[in-house]
Amino acid sequence: MSVSPDPADYSAPRDPATYAAVRLLGPGFWAMIALCVLCVLAGAAIVRFGPQLFPVKPQATGLGAVPSLPPAAPVPLSVPSSDLPPAPAAPSPDLVRLTERVQALEEGQSKTAQIAASALAASALMDASQTSRPYAEELATVEAISPPGSELRALRPLAAVGAPSRTALSTAFADYAARAAGASRSLSGDEGLMAQIKSAFSRVVSLRRVGEVSGKSVDALIARAERQLQDGDLDRALKTLDGLPPSGRDAMAPWRARAEHRVEIDRRVASIRAQALEDLERL
Repeated sequence: MSVSPDPADYSAPRDPATYAAVRLLGPGFWAMIALCVLCVLAGAAIVRFGPQLFPVKPQATGLGAVPSLPPAAPVPLSVPSSDLPPAPAAPSPDLVRLTERVQALEEGQSKTAQIAASALAASALMDASQTSRPYAEELATVEAISPPGSELRALRPLAAVGAPSRTALSTAFADYAARAAGASRSLSGDEGLMAQIKSAFSRVVSLRRVGEVSGKSVDALIARAERQLQDGDLDRALKTLDGLPPSGRDAMAPWRARAEHRVEIDRRVASIRAQALEDLERL
């Protein structure tokens, strides 16, 4: 027995084109992709340039614009007092007194050493100044140790050249004394023949008295000055020579200038040394 076929199976056949594969990448698909890309680009542009193109305006209120407040300072964290290191204890009174005593001793020792060095330098300066050579180096040593003073300043020009020693002055005195005696006996030309002969003879042979001679004559003044010079009293010798007549003083002028330098040097150096020894005795 056979089954009759369904009449529907005998319908007319369809168009063969309807059985072709469907195209998925058609024009509509690409149009949709392009639209998506444009949307993404527009969103990125708005995010990047939106705040500049469309700035946000602050909303006004009835109380006026709210001022911007500065950023708040960071609040330090509180640390429990138990975790803090203990404060250093104040030194005891005994320790303070001991520290002050040590400092006083150190300062006293430094001052003592300075005064002792100043006294030694002053003694070296005195020894150097007694010679006929310059003593600028010894004076510079005293200036570096001792406080500045008028005596040190006055010695600077004298120390650069020095002055003849007392021994050298005593040796050179005889020659200048003879010149002073001869110049003092010079005649003006109005004297007699015997006086002129005597004056000429005195210029050839110089005879003068020595020792402690009394009187105010030229020979007496020169003799006393020479005696005082030999005794080491240079100041008195210069005062005695002040009594010579002008011609005699002019003849003694070169020797007198050197002697005055020697007197000034000795006086100023002695003052410096005496001050240094006085400071040393106070210790």
